[in-house]
Amino acid sequence: MTTMPLSKGITAGLRKALENDPKVLLIGEDVGKLGGVFRVTEGLQKDFGDHRVIDSPLAEAGIVGTSIGMAVRGYKPVIEIQFDAFIYPAYSQIVTQLAKLHNRTRGAEKMPVVIRVPFGGGIGSPEHHSESPETVFAHHAGLKIISPSNAHDAYWMIQEAIASPDPVMFFEPKRRYWLKGEVDRANRGLDGWHAQVVSPGTDVTLVAYGPTMPQAQDAVAAAREEGTSVELIDLRSLNPIDFATIEASVKKTGRLVVLHEGAVFLGLGSEIAARITERCFYHLEAPVIRVGGFHTPYPGSKLEENYLPDLDRVLHGVDRALAY
Repeated sequence: MTTMPLSKGITAGLRKALENDPKVLLIGEDVGKLGGVFRVTEGLQKDFGDHRVIDSPLAEAGIVGTSIGMAVRGYKPVIEIQFDAFIYPAYSQIVTQLAKLHNRTRGAEKMPVVIRVPFGGGIGSPEHHSESPETVFAHHAGLKIISPSNAHDAYWMIQEAIASPDPVMFFEPKRRYWLKGEVDRANRGLDGWHAQVVSPGTDVTLVAYGPTMPQAQDAVAAAREEGTSVELIDLRSLNPIDFATIEASVKKTGRLVVLHEGAVFLGLGSEIAARITERCFYHLEAPVIRVGGFHTPYPGSKLEENYLPDLDRVLHGVDRALAY
């Protein structure tokens, strides 16, 4: 076991992938000499050379387009988008090309491209640096989307993403980059495409992922002190979603609360609520409750703590579910 921050779990996973496969390349703005804005790729260009850890121009569409071409030629590019909202200039390349080429070519072209996206708020950044665009991309078939919430998952899930023959968007909870945890490099455990029951419970199911997991864990502890048993599930894979694990939990508890940073309106919780209502209608004791951000542009840093769901809002969601 090794203790490290979540960000360094990603670094270690990238290093392992670069060592194991000469076809793996890193590309992005300032990923080389600087080591990335958050220093996730720090030291990798020094050790693997600028032909494998490539500093690109400031052009997200060009980065993704170039990476698609590299994938066609047999390489496995790993892209870094500096901040979440910087991804939109590359939106067309991602959803009209990257997501569709495997299907368009009847399986002849694999697209082993990974797009790393630091996402979410809570770090005091200006506009366009603190958004949660995961639902926008989850809507498009052909893209896998995963998000680790701890250092162990970060280490293993980035390697799984790189090994996938399909394009994977790897959403990194940037405000949790410095959250330390143990990494077992010898034992992967549950693969990254499945949800994980973090804390078993009997009264209500709470589903969260990525940046909201610490609030969810705090809510479990606070609810326990009040005599409420909360089963906590770390979603981990956002597309595909492991509905079987959620369904099994809800059939036991009868109640479900879904937590995410992005806006509740048409957020990932909307799809989870709809699917679980269809599958567990006769087991539900209450409507599915969603807790998340507001349907407004992300505010300035002085107001972001009012926008982001905190412990009180999560506990209020649990109370609403139990009130029925």
